[in-house]
This record gives sequence, structure tokens and C-alpha cells, in this order.
Amino acid sequence: MDRNKQFMAAGAVTVLSVMAAGFWLVTANKSDDTFSSCRASAIAGGAGSIGGPLSLIDETGLAVTDAEIFTRPALVYFGYTYCPDVCPLDVARNAEAIDILQADGFDIRPVFISIDPERDTPEVLAEYTDYLHEDMLGLTGTPAQIKAASLAYKTYFKRQDGDDFYLMDHSTFSYLVLPGFGVEEFFRREASAEQIAETAACYLNASG
Repeated sequence: MDRNKQFMAAGAVTVLSVMAAGFWLVTANKSDDTFSSCRASAIAGGAGSIGGPLSLIDETGLAVTDAEIFTRPALVYFGYTYCPDVCPLDVARNAEAIDILQADGFDIRPVFISIDPERDTPEVLAEYTDYLHEDMLGLTGTPAQIKAASLAYKTYFKRQDGDDFYLMDHSTFSYLVLPGFGVEEFFRREASAEQIAETAACYLNASG
């Protein structure tokens, strides 16, 4: 075999090896992902890059951690009760998705984490969540606790200038959190209640 043919043969072997390795990585990653058939979005850094330890105050005034918050699957939203437009629509949509899932026999609840601890006391949250969904859990905390929760979930919020009736700029994602797994999916505000329920049901079935 002449030198050119040797180089061509070696190159072909290298290409095939790279392709085989790439195929193995893709299939291995898929086989390691319990929820690969359910994923409707791609989380930068992987599902494990969002979420983590939380230390907050629930709507009854008790200090709680993520271990106590996520004893069952949850659909989590960061907002504030004085929000005039976006939050009520998003949270009502989430409540509707929860109703669909619960009607189908899934044990899941909506969770509302306030980004406005100055005004969102446990009492205010209790009234707000009871109105939107009987099973909704409201959470607040100190400014430091809220900031830590926001950083863990990679959300954004900022208080606008103003008096007691100030507004808050904030992100509008909803997060599906599964006990034992963590944050596995997020939903944009364009998603309908039916779409959220369908995707969440896939995860809940796959989680066992």
C-alpha cells in the first residue's frame, strides 16, 4: 500500500472512531436521562444546574427548607402579590394546570415564592394563595433568603423606583420540581395550562 493510501485508510479509521464515540456519548446520555422522552425545553448546564437548598418562611409563618417544601411534585413560580397583570395570569394558568393534573390522579401542588418580602407577609400570601388555588403554598422570607432562592433558580427581579405602590420587574418562568430529582423542566409564560399539564404528566409518570 502506498503512502497516500495509508494516510487515507488511517483518516477513515479516525473518522469512524470519532463518529462511534459521538454516537456512544449521545446514546449514553439518553439512556442515563430518565426523562429524555418528556423534555420540552433545554436547561443550560443540564437539569441539575437549577434549584438547590432553600430556606424560606411559609404562609403560616413557619421557617421551612426545600426538604419540607418539596415533599411532593410542585409547579413553582416566582412573583409578587401586588403584581397588576403578569403574575395573576401566570399563576391562574398554573393553578388550572394543577387542576388538570390532580383530576387525572397526580399528587402535585402549585408553589408561589414571593420576590417582594417587604409587602408579602405570610398573612398576605395566605389570602392570595387561598384565592388562586386551595392547594397552593405561598413562601416569603428575608431579602437575603429571597435573593438566595432567586439565584438558585436563576430568576431575575428588580424593584422599580416608586412609593408604596412600586412595581417589580421579574422573570416569568414556572419550574417543575420533582422530589428526589429537583428541577427537571421549566415553562415559559406562552405555554397553556393544557401544555404544562401534558408535559408534567409525562415527567410524573416517568418518575415512578
